[in-house]
Parts: sequence; C-alpha cells; structure tokens
Amino acid sequence: MPSGPLVGPAVWTGERQAQLDDWVELLSSADAADLETALAAARALGKPLAEIGAADFPLPPRMRSRIESWTEALENGRGFVLVRGVPVEGKTRADCELMYWGIGAHLGRAVSQNAAGDLLGHVRDTGADPLDPSVRLYRTRETLGFHTDGADIIGLMCLRTARRGGVSRIASSVSVFNEIQRRRPDLVPLLFEPFPFDRNEEQAAGEPPFFELPLCSYDGEHLRMFYIGWYIRGSQRHAVAPRLSAAQRQLIDLIDEIAESPGFALEMDFRPGDIQLLKNSTILHARTEFEDFAEPERKRHLLRLWLTGHRPLAGGDALLQSGIPKKEGVAGDSGV
Repeated sequence: MPSGPLVGPAVWTGERQAQLDDWVELLSSADAADLETALAAARALGKPLAEIGAADFPLPPRMRSRIESWTEALENGRGFVLVRGVPVEGKTRADCELMYWGIGAHLGRAVSQNAAGDLLGHVRDTGADPLDPSVRLYRTRETLGFHTDGADIIGLMCLRTARRGGVSRIASSVSVFNEIQRRRPDLVPLLFEPFPFDRNEEQAAGEPPFFELPLCSYDGEHLRMFYIGWYIRGSQRHAVAPRLSAAQRQLIDLIDEIAESPGFALEMDFRPGDIQLLKNSTILHARTEFEDFAEPERKRHLLRLWLTGHRPLAGGDALLQSGIPKKEGVAGDSGV
C-alpha cells in the first residue's frame, strides 16, 4: 500500500480541471479531412468492422502523432481526454461506427463489452427495466453512479444528445484514494482485499454468479482502482457470495460520498462528434439521469469502445485486458 498521499498529474479535482481547457483536443479542419480520407479508404475495403485494423484506417504521421499524444495523456497525464470535432454530421450510422472504430484501432484493440461479445457498444435507453438484476444500467436512462469498466481505455463517442440531462461526470480515483487515506486511514487496507462483484447474469457456463477482486492495487508507483458499487452491493443477492462486513460497506459508501462531493468531479456536456477517452484504472465515471426525445431518430446515442491499449495502461491486470467472456444465446446491443 502507499505509505502516504499520492502525487502527480493523475491527482486532480473537478473544480480545478473546470478552470482549464488543455484536456479538450480540438480537431482542425485538416484533422477532419484526414479522418474523412481514412474513412473512405476503410469503407472501400469492404471488411467487417471487427477486421479493420489501424493499417486499414490510414492516417498521416501528423494525425498519428496527435493520437499518440492522447495515449500519453491517458497513461502518464491526468488520465482523460475529450476529443472535439470528429465529423459525424450528415453521416450514416455505419460510417460513424467505422470512423470511430478506425480511431480506436490506433489506440488499442477492442475487447468484448458484454456477454454477447459486442466489440462496439451502443449506449442508449432501450426501455429495459433498471430493477432487473440482469440489466446493465447503460441500457436505461437512469443515473449511473461512479464506477470503472473492464478495459484499459474506455471511449465514448457522441452521436446524439438527450433532450435534457445525461451529463458525463468523471473523477480521479487516485484523488479518491488520497481522500480515503485522509478521512478514514483505518479503511485503507480493505481497498487491497477482495470484494465480491455481481456478474449480472453474464457469467460463463460453470462460473459462479459473482467474482472477487480487490478495489485497488499498487506497484510502488501507480495506483489502480476497479470499482462498481452497485455490483458489490448486488452480489449480496447470491447466497454463495461472501457477506460484506460493516467496514466494507462503510468503505464503498465512502467512495461514493467522496466522488459525489461538491467540486470533486468534472462534468462534461457532450456534443455530437465528441470522443471522451478515459484511463479506466485511474478514472471513475458516472452519468446523470436523462430525458430523451420522443422521436427515435433524435434519441440520445453514444458509441462505446473498450480497448486494450497498445501500451500496457493497466499494468497487465488480466481483468482489464480481456473484456467480458462471450456467452452463447445472448442478444447484443447493435440491433436494438
């Protein structure tokens, strides 16, 4: 465990970041033209999306260097980037998906996001019941609390915004750790002990309906966090899952409380063509509840990628490399 507070660019508060704009990467008209050219080249190949690699989405050295700078900001900087100005207006959904996939191929390798094996996710309200324990909340319009996902890099590209709400919120998990250390040093050791997580009925055949993982790991230099509070609480519906202790419940309540504290998180209002990139192991992300438009063609719609980075952003953590195992007979998101 760290012996004291952690320092570095990954330690930040939303109140401070809101005063800055160097985390916003504005694409120029030349950048947009490069993406259009790469899109045309990838489209002409006629390959399935999953077979499109970085070489199939050819970008000039200047644009590749820019994407490399985003990776550097994720790996060694504050852990997040907002890319603004991807040319999505007037494009078909298929072209938007291909362009986003091509950009992602320069950042890493896509991994499965659900038991259906989806490599490109669709984040939107499908009308699914948020009270159903098998329903993942990104398929609803409900509030999503602060959490991490299951890959090195988490990417969201906005196609359409909601009528109201749906604001993205992010927080530094390293800053959360420091605050836990300050407020409740007695709970810090628990961060490095296993917690049970509900699998939301996405377990493979023969697997238990929960898995166990410490919330934090530390290699002497980098702190990494994996946290989904409602999965931990939801694990208790399974009699075979270990029971949470009073101290463990206090800890997950404290993580939520800290992340929700005024000024701690940074809020982002997405625009069509925005791409939010997060280093999963150092950033917690959340979303406010939203109200959608009535017309299907106007409803909030984000594309999501889980990427294993070309650099080892997660330090080789197995869970943060391989995504969710595919389970036969599960319907994916793309046809919703």
